[in-house]
Amino acid sequence: MKPVRHPDAPAPGELLGAHYEHCFGCGGGQPHGLHLETRAGEGVSVTAEFTVRPAHQGAPGLAHGGILAAALDETLGSLNWLLRTIAVTGRLETDFLRPVPVGATLHLEAEVTAVARRKIYSRAVGRIGGPDGPLAVRAEALFVEVAVEHFVQHGREEEIQAAMSDPDRIRRARAFEVNP
Repeated sequence: MKPVRHPDAPAPGELLGAHYEHCFGCGGGQPHGLHLETRAGEGVSVTAEFTVRPAHQGAPGLAHGGILAAALDETLGSLNWLLRTIAVTGRLETDFLRPVPVGATLHLEAEVTAVARRKIYSRAVGRIGGPDGPLAVRAEALFVEVAVEHFVQHGREEEIQAAMSDPDRIRRARAFEVNP
């Protein structure tokens, strides 16, 4: 089925913010995290950026492939905010096309391509330096819709309680709201 943006989704251009302060991908509370900044796009799409820092390198002076995969996963996961659905990564297939140097900014674009019941199909690309820069990575993913109880059952209780009691009510509502 063709994806449909939820009527209450963030507006195009709106910064989504972190879904959890200690998330490696988007949280500000992770000193070596990606600190990914994601914005809602048109339709069911997002854009994001992060700058590769020395803590993100694998080979000398180059981003670690796992870091690039994490950036793609985080960006693809942010699409669920536009569907107002809680979902987790079921599959992530990543192609590494060019090395990404430390100090480079990776511009990511992602879109939902289809929704079938609990399955959300999406794809993303990452370009060095900006939306017209050289293509460095791309991915296709399958996310699976879950209930918030998934996190309560499988997460550590102290982190779950911290996320649920976060004073930033808007972020908490987006992170834990089930699609009505």
